[in-house]
Amino acid sequence: MTNISKIKVSDYAGKLAKAFIYNPLTPLLALFLLTIGYLSLVITPREEDPQIEISGGTIIVALPGNSAKEVENIIVKPLEEKLREISGIEHIYGIAADNVGIINVMYYIGENREDSNLKLYDKVMQNIDLLPKGAMQPLIKPFDIDIDIPIVTIAFYAKDKQKISNTELFKKVRDLQYEFNAIENVSKTALKGAKKEQFNVEVDLYKLSGYNLSLGQIMSALKALATNVPDVKGRTKDNKLVVFGIKNAIESTKDLENLIVASYMGSPIYLKDVATVSLGEDIQNKKSAQISFLENGKLTNLQDQITLSISKLKGTNAVLVANEVKQKLQQYKDELEKEGIGFVLTRDYGKRANEAVNELVDHLLITILIIAAVLVVALGWRESLIVTFTVPAILALTLFIAYLTDQSINRITLFAFLLSLGLLVDAAIIVIENIHRHMHSHDSVDKAKDEIIIEATDEIGAPTNVATLAIILTMVPMAFVGGMMGEFMKPIPYNVPVALFASLVVAYIFTPYLANKMLKKHKMHHHKKSHKKEDHV
Repeated sequence: MTNISKIKVSDYAGKLAKAFIYNPLTPLLALFLLTIGYLSLVITPREEDPQIEISGGTIIVALPGNSAKEVENIIVKPLEEKLREISGIEHIYGIAADNVGIINVMYYIGENREDSNLKLYDKVMQNIDLLPKGAMQPLIKPFDIDIDIPIVTIAFYAKDKQKISNTELFKKVRDLQYEFNAIENVSKTALKGAKKEQFNVEVDLYKLSGYNLSLGQIMSALKALATNVPDVKGRTKDNKLVVFGIKNAIESTKDLENLIVASYMGSPIYLKDVATVSLGEDIQNKKSAQISFLENGKLTNLQDQITLSISKLKGTNAVLVANEVKQKLQQYKDELEKEGIGFVLTRDYGKRANEAVNELVDHLLITILIIAAVLVVALGWRESLIVTFTVPAILALTLFIAYLTDQSINRITLFAFLLSLGLLVDAAIIVIENIHRHMHSHDSVDKAKDEIIIEATDEIGAPTNVATLAIILTMVPMAFVGGMMGEFMKPIPYNVPVALFASLVVAYIFTPYLANKMLKKHKMHHHKKSHKKEDHV
């Protein structure tokens, strides 16, 4: 072994090669990199697409008894002027209608949602004194787009309509909704197509006219009966609350039918005299969700269903959350089957995200094998193995840095890796090719193998550094692209430069170390000059 301290190097490439070529920690460093890379691949949140942060909100101000023109002049326009004082707002859309004004605010994409919501609320509250007399308290509803997109949707339907009604189906699905809400990292759940239970009162207008009654009288009587709010009167001497309340007076259709709505010539008029009362679903709800099945190549008739949609918190792993939801669903499978309720998983974002990530990981492995096969032909199998090792080490380091910076693994992140994969092996190929060339050079006969490796690595350091820096600089401008496309493509300028820088470090550390272990110095003999006698004429 040569005394490598005497070898002169001028570039960081040579310094790193010199420092690690005999360092006993080098294989441990390689093992550490591969370990943290694997762990990062496992624990980093997986998504099919990157979540884009969109900020904004809606302000609703009611002004009863005023026309749309009045609402525009005294509600919408003054609030729009004040909202323009907030930095980061891209668009403001004002809508004036009779009795109400609505203002939609859209921030530039990429603005912090929590900060934007706080600024919007503060600005409205600071200028609440500008609202005219009679205006109601402003209602401020921020956008929740980052948690509104469901990752799992489940369609529940009745297998036998005679066995379970729409309202009974709703009650059961609502109970399940509470269970899914309790799952960790579930942000919100929603029901689509639900039919709630209610008492339906169908008034006969001819009978109403015969009794000389109005619909207003019917409504007033029903409202008085439906009130069921406890009244808190105060505290007693022993510090107990005194609460007065009555049991809900509506328990059956008979309770409603026997409701006195008015009196006529001294006789009571009951609700059953002018209307038909029934217990059923909310018939005024015109929204519905339906499902059909493919049986023997033909679609069955559409039937009512309730879709339960489940969303996750931003930055959490879609795969893990979706799997927990499916596990919870399986726990209730037998119970649902017993009650005649079927279900179909109509959206599984976690499965799609996992498949997309695994597919691209498979493509990465295939690409690595292709690179190895090409290098076997060009340089040799030992050189090919050395370069092939550097690729997973580079990707491991890049994945770990992505995890530390709170990125997720998605199609765009892995596309960035695929994009940079051809560039990642450049540094390692340049280093190993130069080492290979020096070892087969006639000048290397009198030099030790480690000396040749360090000098060969140092020789290509400066041009390789400049070339890699030039490629990195071509990626940087992409980070400043604005709008939706800029946010969507941001993983590329974030990860490609990191991967390229990691490729330099890995190439300068591990390629010389592995070359010293695996490559053999080419045996040569000195060329001796033969002197022939020449005849002088």
